[in-house]
Amino acid sequence: MWTSSRPHYASDVLDPTTLPPAAPVDPEAFEQIAELLRVGDVAVLTGAGMSTASGIPDYRGPDGQRRAQPMQYSEFLADSAGRRRYWARAYAGWKRFASAGPNTSHLAVAALQHRGALTGLITQNVDGLHQAAGSHGLIELHGNLARVVCLDCDRRYSREEVHGWLQRANPFFAAPAASKEVRPDGDVVLSEEEVAEFTIATCPGCGHDRLKPDVVFFGGAVSRPLVDESFALVERSRALLVLGSSLQVMSGYRFVRRAAALGLPVAVVTRGPTRGDKETTIRVNALLGDVLPGLAEALPERARWTQPEARDASEKRH
Repeated sequence: MWTSSRPHYASDVLDPTTLPPAAPVDPEAFEQIAELLRVGDVAVLTGAGMSTASGIPDYRGPDGQRRAQPMQYSEFLADSAGRRRYWARAYAGWKRFASAGPNTSHLAVAALQHRGALTGLITQNVDGLHQAAGSHGLIELHGNLARVVCLDCDRRYSREEVHGWLQRANPFFAAPAASKEVRPDGDVVLSEEEVAEFTIATCPGCGHDRLKPDVVFFGGAVSRPLVDESFALVERSRALLVLGSSLQVMSGYRFVRRAAALGLPVAVVTRGPTRGDKETTIRVNALLGDVLPGLAEALPERARWTQPEARDASEKRH
């Protein structure tokens, strides 16, 4: 049976208190999940709990209660003032957010994929850390903060490029105190006075200011093709493994419901209760870093975990 010390932090740039308290790993449930992985054809769905050990907080703690109020899509679309508020906060937090690296859980999932245990990987996260750890072909259900799209002309830009525009437009914008927490979407809380001093960028192609990170905002909808692709992945799998998600939003919970309707085993590893508890067949209420490396090591000798090479943090966003 795998035993672990506290999982290492992949970055000392962000706040390590984002990690929830540890809890004992149920050895029987651990072994049941290990057996699913030995058989193979397991679909994986990951949530914000994957990245808490990288210093990126989740929206909900182990009690399932929301800890941060994200911007609604309607608020972003409504006017330039809403977009200024978003981009000022996002600009202030971007460098620290972008400096986060994959942790042992990301690396273990990549190892499981490279060793052939997984049918595929669906993530609700927008941080690019699965790719940085070496995972490939994943479905980014909610997009990726490394990309920016113009809502008027559909031109696409990298976030780093847009960040450069914002730097040039705001040469005297004061950086926030390092003590300010970077939130799950990479922004920090600023005062209205700080926001008012910020100048937003416009699209070089059309001159409009409706530049949006290529992610699904709260109140927005996941594209139908991505939903269908994710359903198809679940349907061709033998089991669904949920990692680090409370399943409070339907965008992820629907895949648990589909797996349960098909009679597939649903295994969940996360701290605290989930919306999908009644559909769950195997449950481990523990930190991912105390479970996933051991699951990778529990594969047969021919599929023994060798840590995949993680790409440089600057390359992880694409």
